[in-house]
Amino acid sequence: MKVLLFLDVGGSMDPFVRVVEELFSAARAEFKHLEYYYFHNCLYEGVWRDNRRRWDRQTPTAEVLRTYGGDYKAIFVGDASMSPYEIAHPGGANEHWNAEAGEVWLGRARDQWPANVWLNPLPERQWQYTQSVAMIRQIFENRMFPLTLDGIGRAVKALA
Repeated sequence: MKVLLFLDVGGSMDPFVRVVEELFSAARAEFKHLEYYYFHNCLYEGVWRDNRRRWDRQTPTAEVLRTYGGDYKAIFVGDASMSPYEIAHPGGANEHWNAEAGEVWLGRARDQWPANVWLNPLPERQWQYTQSVAMIRQIFENRMFPLTLDGIGRAVKALA
């Protein structure tokens, strides 16, 4: 299985660093073809491989879309907790000016990699309290799963 892993880093994801590191470590050992990129809150025009170099070594998301074929499985990991503007509006990102809304980039990614899921480290019972979680769930057509053993098992079945 070829896997693209997109990891949300920073801000509200800080409490989940350890569990995401464990996931990443397990994934690296499990998949022969694993590529990974980091993003903050929502997918936009740039992603990066080294969080310390996120401002000066970004890879254009369009390049990632061109590089990896539709046979890859795309797994997004993040709490989906952000301002709804970051998803729905140009200029809504909290760290830079984004010319296109995050949902546009997420749509492109989902089109490129039809086998896709979103893993959320927040307990599933809390998802209903955050508007942006509902928005990401809708974009991913309810293919959001909790970052638990059961959730990962369900996600793998959804990717198959």
